[in-house]
Amino acid sequence: MPTHSKQQAPVSDRRAIIIDTDPGQDDAVAILLALASPELDVLGITAVAGNVPLALTELNTRKICELAGRPDAKVFAGASEPIARKLVTAEHVHGKTGLDGPTLPEPTMPLQDQHAVDFIVETVLDRDAGEVTLCALGPLTNVAQALEKEPAIAERLAEIVLMGGGFFEGGNITPAAEFNIYVDPEAAKIVFNSGVKLTVMPLDVTHKALTSRDRVEAFRSPGTRPGIATAELLDFFERYDEAKYGTNGGPLHDPNVIVWLLEPEIYSGRQINVEIETDSPLTRGMTVADWWRVTDRAENCFFVRDLDDQRFFDILTQRIARL
Repeated sequence: MPTHSKQQAPVSDRRAIIIDTDPGQDDAVAILLALASPELDVLGITAVAGNVPLALTELNTRKICELAGRPDAKVFAGASEPIARKLVTAEHVHGKTGLDGPTLPEPTMPLQDQHAVDFIVETVLDRDAGEVTLCALGPLTNVAQALEKEPAIAERLAEIVLMGGGFFEGGNITPAAEFNIYVDPEAAKIVFNSGVKLTVMPLDVTHKALTSRDRVEAFRSPGTRPGIATAELLDFFERYDEAKYGTNGGPLHDPNVIVWLLEPEIYSGRQINVEIETDSPLTRGMTVADWWRVTDRAENCFFVRDLDDQRFFDILTQRIARL
């Protein structure tokens, strides 16, 4: 198996990112990957309500940072409710804690006092234009509220890379909608209409990033605490999708956002228009992707559809083994 190891990146060459997240086992793996990657400068991690309520997502984020040996990471709590809806959660997938699987100790690192939305706005404004990339792993409530609070950040962000949506694969919370977009479609609409450079990791690509017994054991085999915990997270997480889809392994969604930053060449997709359905009870949260360019709607995102799945897992296992 090729190692593709990289030297420690000079500080000036590191990509500055903010991670917005609702952990979630797959969010946890994405955060571990980011913290294990010297090319990335994680400026802060903002929690949003989604897979579980905010009190758990901010707690889980701090647990993951400590698991990675990074109690110095700054974690901020954000929106506890979607912009215009009641919160829908996914304990049926992630368990009652959101991180069911391993037993992780209560964190000792503090939650930052500043609100996540204020942190996003302040950080993007304080940095040079084009310096900060926003990595969105959950519902887009915090991101949309930041764009609404200070529209100037839209032209200052380098990019938003998000996990959300689906087209050819349909939905995973309703027949039409993927969970992150479904939870707060109004927020998604704001983000997709913001004019920010946008890269989308939909179910169409994440459903091709399937775990297997060998891939899970590869996380466990180095014997490190983060590696063992990752395997335990996936042991729990994959059971739901294996039963649902009849697959040998489950899709690992959110780490695709971070892998894209590290090795975008393993992905393929195209620049298209995506509109968000907010009105229809039947298709609420649907990402209407004009893949075949049958409308004259302006392109607003790079929509990823395929990946080198073995390389994806090689990157994950090699990086997490470093922690």
